Amino acid sequence: MGDYRIFAINPGSTTTKIGLFEGEVPLFMEKADHSASELAGFKNLDDQLEYRKDAIVRIVREKGYDLNRVDAFSGRGGGLKSMEGGVYSVNDVMLEDGRTTKFKHPAVLGPRLAHLFAREYGGKAFIVNPPDVDEMEDVARITGLKGIYRGSQFHALNQKEIAIRAAADMGKRYEQMNFIVAHIGGGVSITAHKKGRAVDTTSNIIGNGPMMPTRAGELPTLPFLDLCFSGGNTRDELYSRIVKTGGLIDHLGSSDMLEIHKRIKDGDTYAELVFSAFVYQLAKNISSMAAVFCGEVDAIILTGGIARDAEVVETLKKMVGFIAPVKIYPGELELEALACGVLRILRGQEAARDYTGVPVFKGFQ
Repeated sequence: MGDYRIFAINPGSTTTKIGLFEGEVPLFMEKADHSASELAGFKNLDDQLEYRKDAIVRIVREKGYDLNRVDAFSGRGGGLKSMEGGVYSVNDVMLEDGRTTKFKHPAVLGPRLAHLFAREYGGKAFIVNPPDVDEMEDVARITGLKGIYRGSQFHALNQKEIAIRAAADMGKRYEQMNFIVAHIGGGVSITAHKKGRAVDTTSNIIGNGPMMPTRAGELPTLPFLDLCFSGGNTRDELYSRIVKTGGLIDHLGSSDMLEIHKRIKDGDTYAELVFSAFVYQLAKNISSMAAVFCGEVDAIILTGGIARDAEVVETLKKMVGFIAPVKIYPGELELEALACGVLRILRGQEAARDYTGVPVFKGFQ
C-alpha cells in the first residue's frame, strides 16, 4: 500500500462532490447530481442521508475502488458552534449539533456521512475548517450598536487551503505569513490571515463587505431601514433579496460574468457601471484589510471562480498591487482541502482538535 488513502465528501445543494485521494494525489474526483424532483421528495435534510450515501457508494463502485482500504473519511461541515480553525475528529457532540442545527444546508450532512462510512468501512472520520471557523480578534467584532457584533462567515475551507499552498510556494509556512485572501465567486469573503489565523473578515452572508454576484453586501443603514418598514416586503422577501438575488442579479438580472462582459461589449453602459462598482468595492475591501497588518502584508491572494476573469484580476492588480504582490489561485480546492487537512493529521504534522460544542465567542460582558 502507498500513502494514506482519504475519502473526501462535500454535500452541496444539488450535488454531492466526492474524491478519493492517495496522499495529495486524487485517484478520482466526481460528483453525484441530485435533481430538484428527487430532493423534493425529502421532508428535511436528515431524510437525504441514506439517499446521498447510496449515490456515493454507487459512484465508488463504478470507479472500481474499495472503501475498505480508506484510512480516513473527511466531510464538509456546517451548522456547528463557532470554533477555531483546523481539523476536527467527528464526535457525538458534533453529530448532535449537526442534527439539531437550524442551518439548512446539506453541508451539515458532511460529518454524518463521514461517520457512517468510517463505522461501516473502518478508518477515522474528520471535518476540516468548516464554515463555522471563527478566529476574529475582539476588536474586529465591535459595531456602532452594543449587542450587535460582526461575525465570522467566510470561505474557511478554501481560503485556508489556498493560504497554506501560497505560503509553501513562497518557501514559508502559513503560520509565518500575513495574507489578505479574497475568495471571489457567487459569494465573496475577504479575510485577513495573520500568522495562521483569520483575524478579520468581510461576511459571505450577513451583510458587510462588497457587493457580490448574488448578494447585496454592505448597505446604507437608514435607507435600508426605510425599505424594511415601507410595507412592501416581508422579512423573507428581503432576506432573499439580500443573500440570494442581490448584487449583480438585482442590478442586471444575471450573475454570469461572461454574459455581463458581452453586454458591456455591446454597449450596455449600466452593466459597465455596475461591473466597475463590483470590482471597485472588491479593491476597497481588500485594501482596508492592509490596516490590520499595519501595512505589513506578504501577499494578496485572489481565489474563487471569478479569479479566472482576466479583466477583474488585472483591474484588482492595478488597484491593490501597491500593497503587496498579488497571487492568483483560481477556482476552489474544497475536496483537496478536505483531503490535505486530514493527511496532515495522519502524517503527524498537526494534531486533530476536539469539538466541544462551546462557541468561541459568546458576546462581551
